Amino acid sequence: MRFFQKALAVAGLTLSFGLLAASASASPTNPVAGAEYKVLDNPQPVDSGLGKKVEVTEFFGYFCPHCNALEPTLEAWVAKQGDKISFKRVPVDFAIDPANPNQQQPKSPYVPQKKLYYTLEAMGKLPEMHAKVFAAIHVQRQRLDTDSAVADFAVKQGLDKAKFLEVYNSFAVQTKVTRAVQLQNAYKVDGVPMLVIDGRYVTSPSIVGATPGAGNSEPELFKATLQVMDSLVTKVAATKK
Repeated sequence: MRFFQKALAVAGLTLSFGLLAASASASPTNPVAGAEYKVLDNPQPVDSGLGKKVEVTEFFGYFCPHCNALEPTLEAWVAKQGDKISFKRVPVDFAIDPANPNQQQPKSPYVPQKKLYYTLEAMGKLPEMHAKVFAAIHVQRQRLDTDSAVADFAVKQGLDKAKFLEVYNSFAVQTKVTRAVQLQNAYKVDGVPMLVIDGRYVTSPSIVGATPGAGNSEPELFKATLQVMDSLVTKVAATKK
C-alpha cells in the first residue's frame, strides 16, 4: 500500500511538472490545449455546407457585463475575418430546470432576451439593434426581463409593435429558443462569454486569463483571447484545404 501511494505521489508530481511546463510554453499566439483553450470531450457537429469556412460560435447573454464589454472588440474581429469564418451567436439561459436540462424555466428572466435576439435576427434588424440592446441594459439600466418590457423597448426603437410581437411569439422563434438551450447543454456552458471554434475548441477570457502573461485588464484579456481564436481558426482552416 505504501509503495502504491508513493507511486501515485510520484505520478502526480510528474503530471504537475508536465502541466507547469505546458503553461510555461503556452501563450496567446501559441496556445496550448489545457492552457489557453480546451478540447471538448464530445465535439459537436458544425454546418456541413461551410466549405473552407471555419465555424465560430459565441455563447453570450445580453445580461452579461463581460459580453457587453467584449462585443465591440469581437465585432471588429469578426469583420476582419471576412470569408474565413462563419460566425453565429447563441444566447444562453442560466435558469435551466435540472430535471429537464434541455428546457428553460417557464418564468426565466433570460427567455425574453433570448426571444428578443431571435426576433431581431428574423426581422433582419440584428446588425443595427444588437449593440443597442446591450446599451439599454448596461448603460440605461433597463431590465428587459419581461415580454412587456422587451416589446416597449422595440417600439421605442421604431419597430412596428404588431409585427414585432407576431415574430416574437412565433413558433419559429420559440423553436430557436429551445434549440439554444439544447446547444448550451451539449457544450456544457457554465459561463459567458464562451467561444467555440469548429465545434470542438473552447476558449474565453476567463480561460485565457488563468494562464501567465495574458494580462490583467479586461482589454488585455480580450486581445489575448482573440489571439487564441486566430490561432485556432488557422489550425482548423489548415485541415480544410
